[in-house]
Amino acid sequence: MKYLALIAALSAPLPALADTDPADWEAVTAAAEGQTVFWNAWGGSTTTNDFIAWVGERVSEDYGVTLEHVKLTDTADAVTRVLSEKQAGEDEDGAIDMIWINGANFAAMKDADLLFGPFAEQLPNWAFVDVAGKTVQTDFTVPTEGFESPWAMAQVVFIHDTDDLAEPLGSMQEILEWTAANPGRFTYPQPPDFLGTTFLKQALVDLLDDPAVLSEPATDANYAETTAPLWAFLEELTPNLWREGRAYPATGPAQLQLIADGEVDLAISFSPGEATAAIANNQLPPTARTFVLDKGTIGNASFVAIPYNSGSKEGAMVVADFLMSPEAQLRAQNPEILGYGTVLDMEALDAADRAAFDALELGVATLSPAELGTVQDEPHPSWMTRIADDWAERYGVAQ
Repeated sequence: MKYLALIAALSAPLPALADTDPADWEAVTAAAEGQTVFWNAWGGSTTTNDFIAWVGERVSEDYGVTLEHVKLTDTADAVTRVLSEKQAGEDEDGAIDMIWINGANFAAMKDADLLFGPFAEQLPNWAFVDVAGKTVQTDFTVPTEGFESPWAMAQVVFIHDTDDLAEPLGSMQEILEWTAANPGRFTYPQPPDFLGTTFLKQALVDLLDDPAVLSEPATDANYAETTAPLWAFLEELTPNLWREGRAYPATGPAQLQLIADGEVDLAISFSPGEATAAIANNQLPPTARTFVLDKGTIGNASFVAIPYNSGSKEGAMVVADFLMSPEAQLRAQNPEILGYGTVLDMEALDAADRAAFDALELGVATLSPAELGTVQDEPHPSWMTRIADDWAERYGVAQ
């Protein structure tokens, strides 16, 4: 990616902290009152957009912070904006105050000192986060070191319409065999959409005998041999895809719409509760269900980070902290709202909050934690950067 190369070329040191110490919460909230936070976040889901709007209402009520959702189609656009401001010397009051971020985008910004922090582990609600049981201190193997704050857990699941695909498929090889017998009934979002690149990563993890090699950076020495099974798999799969792989849905919601329209029977999701939420919202038929692969599926956390030149760092910290609150986490896990996994440790909560989570009905199409099985680690972000570029050369099509 071109912007990653530009970031790597920039190495001037930047301020590590804002004037307000993140550990001084009273001072943070006092400074945050009246601030406007421009949160650059993916805008491709109505349910997610509605949740962000609710967050804005709540932080306005409690802290006097105004939250503006800047809807993105690609997080790299926000990264490029911060990079451009740095190049222009705009080191104060930048256009972006917070970014929904992870993976290669986080690694690139962290390496180039484009992020404010550390701040996350000084936030009050960090005390409730499940540090021991969930990957909230690394992001695609990269240590977060307090430069981003977690707010949702995700794991790959496959959504299927049981009227047409009755039984789960246990591996990528079984998916390949099923598509050969049922051509045109499966697709995935077109990379570089994050869900499309997730499908490529999940395929590679499942196809490799030992995916541990993916925890190390991709190099010229290991890349071709390691990814060879993926390209062999895609060579067989692509002709069997919806529209024979000559077109792809642009986003995850567009992919789900194909199930609703009866055009495909299988879709990938990064939210175990998405199918239940979509059924509740009449976006999927009531016969939709989810499954995971026999060897497990990739899981990760969603984070928010604050650019180094935000003029509303305190307001952004208030929003980040609220996102980790039991109130926000409970709402996000509700399958009729989002169906996201929580970052919280239930044992750290008081009895009332634990009871609220225990009482939450996850829904007919949502797998239990035990049913979700093994959580596979995300590859190092360097793998996805190269794989996405190679996929575009081999299979990319105009939208």
